[in-house]
Amino acid sequence: MQIICIEKIASTQLFLCEKIRKGEIRQNTAIYALEQTSGVGSRDNAWISSRGNLHLSFCVRERDLPSDLPLASASIYFAYLLKELLESFGSQIWLKWSNDLYLNDKKVGGVMSNKIGEFIICGIGLNLKFAPQNAALCDVKIEPKELIEEFIKVLEKKFLWKRIFSKYVLEFEKSKNFSVHYEGKIYALKDAFLYEDGSILLANKRIYSLR
Repeated sequence: MQIICIEKIASTQLFLCEKIRKGEIRQNTAIYALEQTSGVGSRDNAWISSRGNLHLSFCVRERDLPSDLPLASASIYFAYLLKELLESFGSQIWLKWSNDLYLNDKKVGGVMSNKIGEFIICGIGLNLKFAPQNAALCDVKIEPKELIEEFIKVLEKKFLWKRIFSKYVLEFEKSKNFSVHYEGKIYALKDAFLYEDGSILLANKRIYSLR
């Protein structure tokens, strides 16, 4: 995978998506910015960040992902890979369904995915050096460049979804102390049922995580 570093940009996610739509990117590519001024988070919220944090977006052809990966759960897959990598450095960060990285009970980062043509695009934000009010700071010290290079190595191993899900299903129990936003409403996760494709049954609705 090609890795590109940009000094300053509004949003790595929007930039990468635009390049793909224009046909200017045709291979698996990762773009990260040292500074991001208008990051995009879940539900189109702004992702408030600062220089030194992780601002990463990458695209992977569908055929280069594990054959058993449910595309609607790509965010879970990518986020759990990152969580495991951080864990190898001694971190206690965990993955709240479906795409939020938490340290104890505060958000430290997030992952969002979408599909354009043959590419699955993923954006990752992580508070490595700066955390806004009511958010957490990553509990291990690592530079964005090193973290990205190690993450790409893990990603290219193409671990099967079955392997990732078998471990995530245990961690999902932590999510039951929290809630999620869905179609403008807030739902408690305490009674949610997790399916093998990463979706959940909540309030008699099947909810998928791709966003």
